[in-house]
Amino acid sequence: MLDIKFLRANPDAVKENIKKKFQDNKLSLVDEVIELDAKSRATQQEASDLRAERNKISKMIGGLMAQGKKDEAEEMKRKVSEQADRLAQLEEQEKELQEKIRTIMLTIPNIIDPSVPIGKDDSENVELERFGEPVIPDFEVPYHTEIMEKLNGIDLDSARKVAGNGFYYLMGDIARLHSAVLSYARDFMINRGFTYCIPPYMIRSNVVTGVMSFAEMDAMMYKIEGEDLYLIGTSEHSMIGKFIDTILDEKSLPQTLTSYSPCFRKEKGAHGLEERGVYRIHQFEKQEMIVVCKPEESPQWFEKLWKNTVDLFRSLDIPVRTIECCSGDLADLKVKSIDVEAWSPRQQKYFEVGSCSNLGDAQARRLKIRVSSQDGKYFAHTLNNTVVAPPRMLIAFLENNLNVDGSVNIPEALGPYMGGQEVIK
Repeated sequence: MLDIKFLRANPDAVKENIKKKFQDNKLSLVDEVIELDAKSRATQQEASDLRAERNKISKMIGGLMAQGKKDEAEEMKRKVSEQADRLAQLEEQEKELQEKIRTIMLTIPNIIDPSVPIGKDDSENVELERFGEPVIPDFEVPYHTEIMEKLNGIDLDSARKVAGNGFYYLMGDIARLHSAVLSYARDFMINRGFTYCIPPYMIRSNVVTGVMSFAEMDAMMYKIEGEDLYLIGTSEHSMIGKFIDTILDEKSLPQTLTSYSPCFRKEKGAHGLEERGVYRIHQFEKQEMIVVCKPEESPQWFEKLWKNTVDLFRSLDIPVRTIECCSGDLADLKVKSIDVEAWSPRQQKYFEVGSCSNLGDAQARRLKIRVSSQDGKYFAHTLNNTVVAPPRMLIAFLENNLNVDGSVNIPEALGPYMGGQEVIK
């Protein structure tokens, strides 16, 4: 959410940013919120003047009563009563105006970083760099669920009977591999100085609206019926929510956390979920990383975060590349975002396995995450990035470590988490 003072002083810049995100339908909101803001400030001023006048008259009433001027005192009391009624009206009006302003401000996109490429959608995202040499084996790589099924590692049919499409049973060595990857990712991040955390898997609505846009919320979140609770779509939501309405000592920054959680997503608008695949699903597990830092440090942390994911995948012999998201592909709260994509030998192309985002002070402003310094208080910057998210990670892992006989090699780094096992047969 933008600072209303910034919007008030820079309406043209805000409109230009909206155009860069190809959301021209929101251009009128800038003028609307400026008008509402002017009314709100006028209302606040009138209310302030009335309070001052009322205090002045109240003091005069005491003096008139002391002088025995009861009639004049009663007239003053009547005036105070009228002012009290008007003040109540103004306070209600101010509350309504502020609510309208906040609702609009929540839908106006954040100012994107000048380095972000301009484009309408993900087809115009820009490749930045490749890490590792993509390998095309001299044998046909089966579909990922076929690899798992041959290893007795997945049961989609039973899951479909129990919960429908978008769910799965992982079995045996594949289930163990799934847990091993998450445990390895946890220790990988701990070794890089991050504090491990297991967060709540449900959050309240004020946290949801604090960490994401309404459009994202509608497309992703499952609501618990009859309660003010939502299942998290990623642990970033509850991890950033951990700092809601807090004032952090500047000396305590940066806060660097890595978290494990299951994730639940409606995947609304996904055009149907594959019956045989596990690329897009309703339930999965993930290791995440988040940072809360000083504004001037967020660009450096952004670079560190996406590099962590690249380093983790390369340690498991998986080639990856980084993609910069263009303006039209950025969610409204994001300042800048880079996706990490893994190589798929079967498809002979890359696919997304993680996303790193700098949100500036947007989440902090919504959730009131402030920092106390010698020069006063300011809003923190927040960042997040996927460490690893099976089963997408498993797809990349299985395809890149598959042998011609259908067995799967276990990289040395993952060996200790698989009990020393070197291959899955």
